Amino acid sequence: MRVAIYTLGCKVNQYETQAMERELLRRGHTLVPFEETADAYVVNTCSVTAVSDHKSRQMLRRAKAMNPAAVIAGCGCYVQTHAKEAAGLGLDLVGGSGDHLAFLDLLEAAVDKREQTVHVDEALRRRAFEVLPAGGLAERTRAMLKVEDGCVNFCSYCIIPYARGPVRSLPLLKAVEETKRLRQEGYREIVLTGIEISSYGRDFKDGTTLTDLIEALSAAAGDLRLRLGSLEPRTITEDFCQRTSVLPNLCPHFHLSLQSGCDETLKRMNRRYDTARYSESVALLNRYFDHPAITTDLIVGFPGETETEFAKTLAYLEKCRLAAVHVFPYSIRPGTPAADMPQVEKAVKEERAKRAGQTAKALHKAYLADCVGRIYPVLFEQKKDGLYTGHAPNYMEVAAAGENLHNQVRRVRMTGVNGTILTGEVEP
Repeated sequence: MRVAIYTLGCKVNQYETQAMERELLRRGHTLVPFEETADAYVVNTCSVTAVSDHKSRQMLRRAKAMNPAAVIAGCGCYVQTHAKEAAGLGLDLVGGSGDHLAFLDLLEAAVDKREQTVHVDEALRRRAFEVLPAGGLAERTRAMLKVEDGCVNFCSYCIIPYARGPVRSLPLLKAVEETKRLRQEGYREIVLTGIEISSYGRDFKDGTTLTDLIEALSAAAGDLRLRLGSLEPRTITEDFCQRTSVLPNLCPHFHLSLQSGCDETLKRMNRRYDTARYSESVALLNRYFDHPAITTDLIVGFPGETETEFAKTLAYLEKCRLAAVHVFPYSIRPGTPAADMPQVEKAVKEERAKRAGQTAKALHKAYLADCVGRIYPVLFEQKKDGLYTGHAPNYMEVAAAGENLHNQVRRVRMTGVNGTILTGEVEP
């Protein structure tokens, strides 16, 4: 059958979609773009905010409108947490965020048996990690490797623990095996991803940590670059830095979730660190790594945030001298404690997001300027406007002239900045 898949949300969803695509091809099916006529449409949904819920419903309705005769199926976090609501949209198959191979079995069956099937488990009861094949279908430059699923932090604004369940980790030896396979298939970089990779190994109850995993995969990866997904700030310890800073293929790019630079706001968010601990992480990374890129996410207009608290956040961002900040105005997530807190007016949230965005822009500009004159090994990915573009180990985008640079790692001297892109000259 012809299958079209649309993916919303995070890198974990993207990873799981790629795994489903590989499996569908293995089973003899054909993948087609979502805009084309298909026998089955799958929407891998997201539920991180109410806006994500809306987009998920929108795409499910769009699929049904494109070909009413096709099988319409939904999986992912929105369908997991809103199964009855999703079923009410007239889907043929209501899946969830787990057991993707069983979901594909049901998808194949739904083509012949046109009656609604609901296959959603209780996420909080999950205990096993679902092993799915790593690697995408695009040209072999960068692959994601999902090493962890689930979260037990229960931040006051987040529903993901209820959508994904408790922490489950990919066995270390299996992760090493997948890394070696990706290397053999010609990938040049592996991104370790998960819902909360800082918790890797917690479910093993044998002392295994994310640092152990990174060391093992670094040895297995050879000349492949390793890049880490989002990290909890408390992951960054003296031991972590001592052991990982000597690994030649680990990219010095660390995305440390901040969310707010104000301790009072962090408490309401139920985050497990304060600004002093975050500053300690930033200092450690800057001490052990050469010009690392420390990036983060920021929520502005969180319930109860005063102008004074927001001002503290802006000042804190400048103090940390982060390389990039992704700014999000708070969006209500029904079913979470934060949804019942006193809300900040929409206009105020938007105004604060604009101001925070200006600070973020200035910080990014300063970091890029400090890259000029340095030499980075750049992994080139595509050609755009006559130049090849790719990413340095710090994940800054680089553009340079050259011949046949695609999927090559070349030493490039940074010569300038063009907007948000570094420009450089490839060394002979």
